[in-house]
Amino acid sequence: MVRPCGRRALLFEVTSAAEVAAIVSAVRAAELAEVTELVPAARTVLVEVAPGAALDRVRDAVRTADPESGSSGTGTVHTIPVTYDGADLDLVARTAGISRDEVVELHSGAEYTVDFCGFAPGFGYLSGLPEPLRQPRLESSRTAVPAGSVGIADVYSCVYPRRSPGGWRLIGRAAVAPEVLFDPGAERPTLFTPGDRVRFEAR
Repeated sequence: MVRPCGRRALLFEVTSAAEVAAIVSAVRAAELAEVTELVPAARTVLVEVAPGAALDRVRDAVRTADPESGSSGTGTVHTIPVTYDGADLDLVARTAGISRDEVVELHSGAEYTVDFCGFAPGFGYLSGLPEPLRQPRLESSRTAVPAGSVGIADVYSCVYPRRSPGGWRLIGRAAVAPEVLFDPGAERPTLFTPGDRVRFEAR
């Protein structure tokens, strides 16, 4: 479904992360100079154009989107060193019916794509979590999760960019300074951008 958002934007509502990724890829591939904002979320993509620009070429680009292409992220590749000693590592292993070492092997052996960012500045939702690790959030959220914590929830993994409340299952700590994950004063404030790829390296 396509919904107009004022005169300068379209909101595309879809049913899967694959469709979101396909729309983002199609719009980027079209290299439309008039596009000023491209904002993916879990099941929507907002595309905004410059004042006075038409939206027709955006619609044409999105028509070429192919969710079946299996395209993964095409942006920057980030390798994040992780110490796997999270508070919920045993819970994740027990829920999956595997050992702690197998949790580490599965999590660090996958490649993830930054589907979208939200919740907090610099917080990326990383798809690609192996099936045995796809588990619900904690029943009760923590009031404070340390910056750099690596978590899992549902089909995603994440790295907390700053100390904040959170209910994801924590499996480790990233060896990345918080200001690398999010620095509002930097030219590029966030490490992760939708379309980037992420690999975790066990330390």
